[in-house]
Amino acid sequence: MDRHIAAQLATADAVRAWDERRAASEVTNVAYANRLLDVARDEEAGRLAIVNYRPRGDRESRLKLAYMAAYLIATRGTLNANEMNAVLEAPRDRPSTSVS
Repeated sequence: MDRHIAAQLATADAVRAWDERRAASEVTNVAYANRLLDVARDEEAGRLAIVNYRPRGDRESRLKLAYMAAYLIATRGTLNANEMNAVLEAPRDRPSTSVS
């Protein structure tokens, strides 16, 4: 989660830097759009790493759920059914339950 937070901050910095470069006409709109797409892909990979992380205990499970709830509230995002099941997955030492 700490790495994802750091990645979020880096993403925001990268977007600001590319916005400034575009405003200064240092890059074309195509280069700007391609770089933003790369940034979005990197962010998605980090988010999915957390979604798919299997907690090792109840504490990690609660932390994962709280982090994802805060992330979704902050970004106004949503999860699809598979992602929701992964977020709610039981820790490794307990049987898994899923949401239908």
